[in-house]
Amino acid sequence: MTRPITAGVDGTDESLAALDWAAREAVRRGLPLRVVHAWEEIGELPADRDTQRAWAEEGIGRAVGALTERHPGLDAALELTEDDAVDALLAAGADAEELVLGTRGHGAVVGFLLGSVGLRVVAETTRPVILVRAGDRPEAESAGREIVVGQHGTPEDSAAALRFAFETAAARGATLRVVRAWTLPPVFAYSPGSLKLLDEAGGLEPFEKRALADALAPWRERFPGVPVVEHIEMGSAGQVLVSQATRAQLLVVGRRAR
Repeated sequence: MTRPITAGVDGTDESLAALDWAAREAVRRGLPLRVVHAWEEIGELPADRDTQRAWAEEGIGRAVGALTERHPGLDAALELTEDDAVDALLAAGADAEELVLGTRGHGAVVGFLLGSVGLRVVAETTRPVILVRAGDRPEAESAGREIVVGQHGTPEDSAAALRFAFETAAARGATLRVVRAWTLPPVFAYSPGSLKLLDEAGGLEPFEKRALADALAPWRERFPGVPVVEHIEMGSAGQVLVSQATRAQLLVVGRRAR
């Protein structure tokens, strides 16, 4: 089954930027584009619902039409629903290759304002979610700009994020920068077993470098054409990622949802 690139759109500048991003990704990967717009009723009269549907069909439909003119051959479909926005996006994203949403941010990569709908979707969906800024432009995807991915823990812990990052870098002809941050563990965290491993590795930093190399080995073999930069740095994982991703075209991080 071919999975579409699915974009959630509500008419804001952020969601329209997400729609543009999703269209470019669909063209790049030869996949269909599915555009979902959901709204909650603002009244009990049928006229209210009709007005909302007419606005969506005209406004968002015009944006989708412009994309198909810009990208001849793009298979795009608009889906309008009166379902709860979170439920609609989760249902649409369940069979999507990627779910693309808009977000607002401060500075380069300093922070996001995602909103309650986006937060719930990110927490509950089982598919990859892309968050796109309102100021996103096609030139940001140039091959000269890296894709940055965070790696943590064991190879199994970060396998999903690394797979997505390598696949995306291969599709875009981009260099992949893989970042692993580490900190000094508290004294009570040391055990005879961990001390033995650290001693065999030659210390903490060589241990972290080896851990990163082990996590990357199967993906380097699977994607030999993707240039990889390994970055090991002592510090907070979030701060290190922010510093390394300032000029990245895409930042990939894993998610653990409980």
